[in-house]
Amino acid sequence: MQVRHMSAPIDGAVPLAKQKYVPESGSYPKGFLASGTHVGVKASNKKFPDLAMIASETPCSAAAVFTKNKVQAAPVTVSQEILRNRSSQGIRAIVINSGCANAVTGKRGTEDAIAMTRAVDKCFSPPTAEPEPSRTLVMSTGVIGQHLPIERILSGIPTAHSTLSSAHTSWLDAARAICTTDTFPKLLSRSFTLPSSPNVTYALAGMTKGAGMIHPNMATLLGIIATDAPIPPGALSPLLTHAVDRSFNAISIDGDTSTNDTVAILANGAGGGLPMTRTSSDDYEVFRDILTAFAQDLSQLVVRDGEGATKFVRVHVTGAPCFDDAKRVAASVARSPLVKTALYGKDANWGRILCAVGYTDGVSPGALQLERMSVSFLPPDGTPPLALLWRGEPQNPDERRAAQILAHEDLEICVDLGAVATADGGAEASYWFCDFSHEYVTINADYRT
Repeated sequence: MQVRHMSAPIDGAVPLAKQKYVPESGSYPKGFLASGTHVGVKASNKKFPDLAMIASETPCSAAAVFTKNKVQAAPVTVSQEILRNRSSQGIRAIVINSGCANAVTGKRGTEDAIAMTRAVDKCFSPPTAEPEPSRTLVMSTGVIGQHLPIERILSGIPTAHSTLSSAHTSWLDAARAICTTDTFPKLLSRSFTLPSSPNVTYALAGMTKGAGMIHPNMATLLGIIATDAPIPPGALSPLLTHAVDRSFNAISIDGDTSTNDTVAILANGAGGGLPMTRTSSDDYEVFRDILTAFAQDLSQLVVRDGEGATKFVRVHVTGAPCFDDAKRVAASVARSPLVKTALYGKDANWGRILCAVGYTDGVSPGALQLERMSVSFLPPDGTPPLALLWRGEPQNPDERRAAQILAHEDLEICVDLGAVATADGGAEASYWFCDFSHEYVTINADYRT
């Protein structure tokens, strides 16, 4: 009998190697509540939560970034319309089911997504009455092309609402409820302050899911972030876009972009303090960096749980003419199957890295010149980098040391394009990805079973 060490355990237990990523406590934003409820979206799921709800006690500003896939699931189009109709304000909740993506499901799929939002609306006091636009965003994840067992979900929504809580265990239940092939729930929280209100402590909480079909913009990936900072919609949307471009849109598992990707943020202002009214303010710049770092940490949990992954890899590109060039080169390396399989085999085949750099599309003229390029491995243990290529010249690296570096779970690949020196304003960007293993093929070959 085959034993799978890197796929989601059927008993719901978190693998020992992944337990360190599951928080035992958290600092959660004021006025937000969460729950995870079992409704049995998939008939095979007899006990695990598969319906999540995150709600605010007061109306929120909201922003979201959605998949760029031209085939968009019903929850994506419904949530987009809700944000438009409400001008990204007055949102009270997000409801998410796992087990079925409600994608490519025709008119019925749209009706089901709307029904989920309306069922949550009825739980508010006072309830949202039609034809007023819904106050609830909706997300789904799971198998494409199948209809939701909508009656099961609708009957479970009152329970999901009645069990909402600010407790850490409730947030963790919600994070578990959105998992599919994930091997652990992905939940983070942290506290922060802003310059205009230094005596006020705010909080960020976020959960995400995804282990495969991960590649911008974005993939089978859901992300929900909540904060009690007072941020109006006009500021929240560019803040989220900036953060996602450097986090959820800078990770790759397998190069596939899903139909359902959504990352949403809610801000209810319950923490008090001065509203963030200007995008040129100190508060805006500080929170932009806080949110970006938080989104990076959250999105990297997805890479650490990549289907069948044995490596967590950062490719850091420097010396580029602009940020977009650096990011395109990093993305090209991160999605290369040959790079990913070489890393799985612990093979320091730097030629594959250079090949992926060389075929990058859309970069500035003169950005990619071999005689200026350098490539190295940066070990996670603090020892000096291992030079593989320097200004276009191979460095004949010590294969024994290369093997020792590649034996680590974490690795950084440094690519210096040498087009513009960092001191002269050269741009840089990072991408996070994992390797390709035999287990990845097994998981996805058996996905529907």
